[in-house]
Amino acid sequence: MFFVALASDYDGTLAEHGRATPSVLEALERVKKSGRKLILVTGRELSDLMAVFPEAELFHLIVAENGATLYEPATKKEETLAPEPNADLVAYLQREKLEPLSVGRSIVATWEPNETVVLRAIRELGLELQITFNKGAVMILPAGINKASGLNAAMERLGLSRHNVVGIGDAENDHAFLQLCGCSVAVENALPSVKEKADYVTKAANGTGLRELCESLNDTDLTGLGVALPSPAPVLGLADNKVELRLDPRQAPILIAGSSGGGKTTTVTTLLENMEALDFQFCVLDAEGDYSGFGSAVTVGDTKNAPSMDEILNALSRPDINVIVTLLAIPLSDRPGFLAQLLPRLCQLRAEFGRPHWIVIDEAHHMLPAGNPALVTLPRELPGTILVTVSPKELSAEVLGMIETVIGVGSAPAEAVAHFCKAAGAKKPPAIAIDAENRQTYLWRRDGTAQVLSIAMPQSVKRRHARKYAQGELGEDLSFYFRGAHGKLNLRAQNLMIFMQIAAGVDDETWMHHLQKADYSRWFSDVIKDPALAEEAREVESDATLSAGESRKRVEEMISRRYTAPATNDG
Repeated sequence: MFFVALASDYDGTLAEHGRATPSVLEALERVKKSGRKLILVTGRELSDLMAVFPEAELFHLIVAENGATLYEPATKKEETLAPEPNADLVAYLQREKLEPLSVGRSIVATWEPNETVVLRAIRELGLELQITFNKGAVMILPAGINKASGLNAAMERLGLSRHNVVGIGDAENDHAFLQLCGCSVAVENALPSVKEKADYVTKAANGTGLRELCESLNDTDLTGLGVALPSPAPVLGLADNKVELRLDPRQAPILIAGSSGGGKTTTVTTLLENMEALDFQFCVLDAEGDYSGFGSAVTVGDTKNAPSMDEILNALSRPDINVIVTLLAIPLSDRPGFLAQLLPRLCQLRAEFGRPHWIVIDEAHHMLPAGNPALVTLPRELPGTILVTVSPKELSAEVLGMIETVIGVGSAPAEAVAHFCKAAGAKKPPAIAIDAENRQTYLWRRDGTAQVLSIAMPQSVKRRHARKYAQGELGEDLSFYFRGAHGKLNLRAQNLMIFMQIAAGVDDETWMHHLQKADYSRWFSDVIKDPALAEEAREVESDATLSAGESRKRVEEMISRRYTAPATNDG
């Protein structure tokens, strides 16, 4: 369940002529019983609303006075979100004998054409107030107070992300809160300007239109509306027809496959940047420390301390926090069991709050391997999940069966997709011309269709593997060894800093031996997994005019620039 809350306007949407019909109330009751939250967002004063809507307790929260008041029917607690009405303004309007005139906790309201008098009063008194219209009603409130600000307060109280809320309304004052929601709906009787900006317009008017939305919400989680949701959604990439493809967190898992050093991490980084920019929440299970320090995300766990379930879930309790779960301190053999414990708890969090919107599982063949008994409790569906692997054939059959979309990256993207299709028993993918050097990838869907997909480079790239590869302790099998042409040396560099120290002191013959064999670029690519660093090293290795000292200095400079100075591009 992705859309876990419904925010509805009252007059002209839920109610017709000020009253709600039994059929609409029944539809809202069914939405509530599905586990979703109900939020009423109205321009009415609270006392006025209660007089015409005795069923208010149906809602978890009520935003009244066009965003100035927050009320919890279950506890009858009321919170004022804006200052009291300006006394000088009220006195001015009363002297003008303005009729009608209503003064609430924060709102001052009248009707057209009295806005001319209101504007004159605001100007003469020098007040920072705003006027909002609502089908003839004129509402005066402090600047920045509207239905969107009120809904924001309600969502914060309920721990909701705006992307998981569907909003429905009909009038001018609904614009702000509708555009805040992950899905905006206008009832058929809504103003043309509201319909124009809505993601969807109901076929019926007033409460019948709301009932229509409730049924779609319960039956299909809004997939039956036939529109791309949530809106806006992060961009996956640019298709060969120059159309942006966007991520839908309700869709089945996506697999990103390719050889080591082929750009999988760079591709995921681009997607995470898009998610972060649009305030979507993600949880990354980081197998190798690739994403540590990403953006504003919170990192749980490190090279020595395994992450705990409570740490992860506590961090995810706020919708504005993204989480990187570093798995380096968990042995490979224990990772499937760790995931088997974590996934059900993440799914439970999603059932209640609709987030994290995306779960990214790095090195998925280690986390979800074939034949591992720890995965018997694996959820049958994993929407909004991105799996990353170098070896699709090592994934469990259950996971292979869930995947609907595969993105092949690297120098042979079509081959990466073919490996998946063979492992999953799917039809061989069609041949397509791909320019891998210009970051074109191969996108394949379970229905057999395929297309070229271009994925942009990340805008702000982290230092790749900084902790592990710059200063950490690589195992003996992953370290670099300066041995020389005759194997007389055995100088081990277990990270990049030690590599530079040894390189500075090793003899020219040994240095040039490894340079001419392209050992440096190979290590940077295969072990350090930094394709941009490897490419720079290849340029040095291929330049026969450089002396030992010059090439040594060039390699040292490129490592220092990327791992001891602010990163600019990780390739």
